[in-house]
Amino acid sequence: MSDTDLGHALAELARVAEQAGVRPDQARSEGLALAAALAESASGAPADWVLASPGASAQDFFDAAVRGRRWRGAPTATLTELVASRSPQAVPYAEALAALASAACSLGEPTMRVIGNASVAAAAQLHAVGARPEATPTSVGAAGVPTLVRAEEPAAKAEEAVPEPEPEPARSLEDLLAELDGLTGLDRVKQEVHRQVAVLRIEKLRAEAGLRAPTITRHLVFVGNPGTGKTTVARLVSGIYAALGLLSKGQLVEVDRSELVAGYLGQTAVKTAEVVATAVGGVLFIDEAYSLTGTEGGDQYGREAVDTLVKEMEDQRDDLVVIVAGYPDPMETFIAANPGLASRFRTTITFDDYADDELADILTDLADQADYELAPKALDAFREQLETTPRGESFGNGRYARNTLEAAIGRHAWRLRDVDAPTTEQLRQLTASDLSEGDPT
Repeated sequence: MSDTDLGHALAELARVAEQAGVRPDQARSEGLALAAALAESASGAPADWVLASPGASAQDFFDAAVRGRRWRGAPTATLTELVASRSPQAVPYAEALAALASAACSLGEPTMRVIGNASVAAAAQLHAVGARPEATPTSVGAAGVPTLVRAEEPAAKAEEAVPEPEPEPARSLEDLLAELDGLTGLDRVKQEVHRQVAVLRIEKLRAEAGLRAPTITRHLVFVGNPGTGKTTVARLVSGIYAALGLLSKGQLVEVDRSELVAGYLGQTAVKTAEVVATAVGGVLFIDEAYSLTGTEGGDQYGREAVDTLVKEMEDQRDDLVVIVAGYPDPMETFIAANPGLASRFRTTITFDDYADDELADILTDLADQADYELAPKALDAFREQLETTPRGESFGNGRYARNTLEAAIGRHAWRLRDVDAPTTEQLRQLTASDLSEGDPT
């Protein structure tokens, strides 16, 4: 395999990004991270990935994969910002990311797992802009490399003169709250977000009327196990705060320790400040924030990041919201360890684990977004798996449902490998055998 497929996809992603006013190197870095995350389980993928990233090493591939994993089931950072700013290039950028996900399947020796990863990731990017996959990307072409089959490919598309699209209208508060209420489960979360909206709305109206109003901190603590919807709700909160007029843009910037801490003292403050600058106008979401300090106060680098974060939260208090997330007990210790944090994070929202029926609904919704349909016996098989799956802090919740779908899509492609002309129903339907344990190869 050569770097042609991924190279072309990266070039197109950079081209669309430049049209949107985004630095092409930023888009390439994001695209490389997504491709690495999708193909990290494929033998030989690091070597092929390096071909599309001159000067990179195999270790760079695995580092990029760690950064890109969060986008396997959610829109990338750049796409999130384009959507928040209502850029007319949001849809083309999402389409370029979906094409890149397909290209990632050609890295190394293609596997059914990578096909599943790519299918779900492509659907997540398109879903963020209200689009759907044009076709199921699980057809297996020559040498077993999956290809994206489209129902219709307009001739000479690149040569057509297409008028510049108008920016998308801003989403209303009602629309965003309706999307929140439509999420599976999360009853306590929905109630608390609605309460926050009511309080902040009245505070804003009182200030506009010249009345005295207490200063209410907007920053939030999200606690719960992995896969309980914290990032999804954070993305909605950023839009809700923008709709209330409390934030100027409403984008979500998601980071962890590695993106805030540098290798030397003094550099961490600069790195953290640069990250915060990208989040001004929206929400900075820090997952597992307690990794900055640890149980005994942490290292100097982590403390430097926290001190810088507190300063930036004060300097940008009128146009920045910070949400920190993680397990309940470590988060409580993290907040209490720094007076600057304790005074700014006064609202904690708890995300409960999903019940089995809720996880079945999540799996169904994810499949629908990717243009698949679960046969009734497939859902029965999923529920049987849930009954025997241990629950605890390491249980993935919604992430478990996504991983199940990714694996099922791979098995589905393998099942149809010898069918020369599968019907639309065959291409869409996932059966109980597709949800069986074990890899097909």
